[in-house]
Amino acid sequence: MRTEPYPLFMANILVTGSSAGLGLNAAHALVALGHRVIVHARDESRVPKEARDKPWLGVLTGDLSDPEQTRSVAAQANRFGRLDAVIHNAGALHAPAALPVNVFAPFVLTALMNKPARLIYLTSSMHRGASIDLNRLTSGNATYSDTKLWVTALALAFAARWPETSSHAVDPGWVPTRMGGPSAPDDLAAGHRTQVWLATAEAVTPATGGYWHHEREQRPDPRAPDTSFQTDLIRALQDATGIRLDASGAVNGR
Repeated sequence: MRTEPYPLFMANILVTGSSAGLGLNAAHALVALGHRVIVHARDESRVPKEARDKPWLGVLTGDLSDPEQTRSVAAQANRFGRLDAVIHNAGALHAPAALPVNVFAPFVLTALMNKPARLIYLTSSMHRGASIDLNRLTSGNATYSDTKLWVTALALAFAARWPETSSHAVDPGWVPTRMGGPSAPDDLAAGHRTQVWLATAEAVTPATGGYWHHEREQRPDPRAPDTSFQTDLIRALQDATGIRLDASGAVNGR
């Protein structure tokens, strides 16, 4: 639970999928708090005028459903050096984009970017009860719920493996964005506050490895923190991408 106000320090923060919706709202909130924000859009045509007119630290472009463009986004981000935080906000609801955008892209970006001080991954309450059958990952038959269970497990896995980088998963709720639809019942403003807080707060309890909803820690599906499943998931992603992770980050990325 949040126990302190946002700090006054200025941070450099990347928000993926920030051309609209929760990502753009988070980016606006961070700039309003005095932080330097790098926004990301699928391509130049999807960078809205309001995004172009803001005093962003930078604008990255690349389709996260495409492996090579995802690697390009990582390379573009690395030009800014080590960031204070990365909010992995980009998401897709339907196949074929859901698996590469929701799982492969966060893994590849985390692996290939300079390791930031803080990592925040957006997930969903729909991760509960999803499948841990990783044959779905290699075959491309994963459901949206599967992808959100897997990215939750990734967030918790990075928390356990990288003690100098905090890593959290955030369920923003079912909010009325383009993805959520106009009838979504949750509060749109509350949808970005938790990730903004986690990216900037001086202290969070727990400091890493939390699963959050509206600034309160909750328990994820019990399979997400299972270290055996995390190991299997990372191995499957490494085999699929050719990127190997060790204690210091990614090596041998082809």
